[in-house]
Amino acid sequence: MKTNKQDVTNIVNRKAKFSYEFVENFIAGMVLRGTEIKSIRAGHVNLLDSYCVFKKGELFVKNLHISEYIGGNIYNHEVQRVRKLLLSKKELIKLEKKIKESGLTIIPYRVFISDRGLAKIEIALARGKKSHDKRNTLKERDDKRDMDRMKKKYQ
Repeated sequence: MKTNKQDVTNIVNRKAKFSYEFVENFIAGMVLRGTEIKSIRAGHVNLLDSYCVFKKGELFVKNLHISEYIGGNIYNHEVQRVRKLLLSKKELIKLEKKIKESGLTIIPYRVFISDRGLAKIEIALARGKKSHDKRNTLKERDDKRDMDRMKKKYQ
């Protein structure tokens, strides 16, 4: 029996927001094999240590860990293969130009399933944070948490 339940697959790299300052975000498609999409829908994706590189004008993601599909057979996919990302030509040129001219990098931030059932990846053009910036982020997070506690206490 089929249900009209929305697919809630949304895998986020939380460490990326802490380590990088996001300049601009893009949504890209991914070239996947059959068992990879099934693993993504099951939520078996790890974005830690993954990054994007350009090769011959095309964008690829490396070290994206998609676990093997449990129900797969001998045709199961490689866990950490290099996967091609699908962006428009204008976006690719813009990204490649920004990477070459300044100290920016492209990191995968989120993997999700679109409304049409396609696997998408949100990539971010990012600048690495310095250690003092990370301390400020931690301090702001702690202050916000303390303020929320105080609000709950006096309500």
